[in-house]
Amino acid sequence: MNIYVGNLSYQAKDEDLREAFEAHGEVASAAVIKDRFSGEAKGFGFVEMPKQAEAEAAIKALNGAQLKGRPLTVNMARPKKEGGDRGGSRRRF
Repeated sequence: MNIYVGNLSYQAKDEDLREAFEAHGEVASAAVIKDRFSGEAKGFGFVEMPKQAEAEAAIKALNGAQLKGRPLTVNMARPKKEGGDRGGSRRRF
């Protein structure tokens, strides 16, 4: 299961995410998302846990928990929308 982790500290690293989630089960991957130009953390990340029951337990335990001084927002990741719609008008005159 792919898990979204929001409200991350900008100092959080992949290893911090992995460590927090490994307390609840097997972690296949953990990544803090970074800006492609500056390399700075964007304040959110994703964790992949192969076992559904462990992933659900981690979500329940870590949603609202503190990591590096910030309360986490943890939930099941939703698929990315097709087309990359960022809002705003696409009309050209």
